[in-house]
Amino acid sequence: MVPHRLSATDLNLLVALDALVAEGNVTRAAERVGLTQPAMSHALARLRKLFGDPLLVRTPQGMLPTPRALDLVVPIRRALGDIDGALRQQPAFDPRAATRIFTLACVDFGSLVIVPPLLARLRVDAPGVDLLVRPLRSDEIERQLAEGQVDLAIGVVHGEEEAWMVRQRLFEDRFVCVVRADHPTVRGALTIEQFVALDHALISPRGRQGGFVDRALAAQGRRRRVVLTIPHFLAAPIVVAGSDLILTVPERIARAFAKMLPLRIVEPPLAVEGFDVIQYWHERQARDPAHVWLRGLVAEVGRAT
Repeated sequence: MVPHRLSATDLNLLVALDALVAEGNVTRAAERVGLTQPAMSHALARLRKLFGDPLLVRTPQGMLPTPRALDLVVPIRRALGDIDGALRQQPAFDPRAATRIFTLACVDFGSLVIVPPLLARLRVDAPGVDLLVRPLRSDEIERQLAEGQVDLAIGVVHGEEEAWMVRQRLFEDRFVCVVRADHPTVRGALTIEQFVALDHALISPRGRQGGFVDRALAAQGRRRRVVLTIPHFLAAPIVVAGSDLILTVPERIARAFAKMLPLRIVEPPLAVEGFDVIQYWHERQARDPAHVWLRGLVAEVGRAT
């Protein structure tokens, strides 16, 4: 039976539950919190009795959390994060004296636009601070930020802000088209008829078909042919430079690659919705001095791009 009072609950069990759900394995969960495997097994038995639910069940894929465990772990993880933050000392952060690694999760678009100027600033303002850049995976980023595996995420977020998320707009970008410099048919301004007649490349980080351009064309009752769908912002312009394809891409990407490759930038012949690039983080890190400093530096770099 679930107790009616917090004082009747061993709060160490909540730490064990968080580790069990995160690891899906009793032995790894025990190592995570510094217990023996038998002690963690005993904790799991107590948790099952406490909540009247198996919480984790064995499957061919390993131990998976039940719906009840998933419902419990979100508020428990948030509360544990708040407690952990309250117990930590918060000394002033001195970037010139600091020696640490900040981990960023970025789409490759963010890596190209933000990381080079950010690294240049770090070399001057915080020479002992290093960057670890990881791919931004939308299905994992909440857990990674909550657990401190990632300090800051940089990307594009659609829809409403999640309850756990704090975010800040870095800059707005718009779409332009790029073709190879000596394209045989694209010489001046594009008409909509020329545009839809060309073979297109599409950057789709999640491998989905369609996007901003296709929605804008559909509003006019038109369609284009996408002959290449590719997940990487950094690879697509290279492909276009060696083909007759046309690519609609964020302007900052286009300008960066036009300096390195034989590409020409062309205005799209239709209005295509722009987008905001944001940085976002977990609420548990909102007041950490080092994190506040990092966010401020990223915001400065974003405004200057």
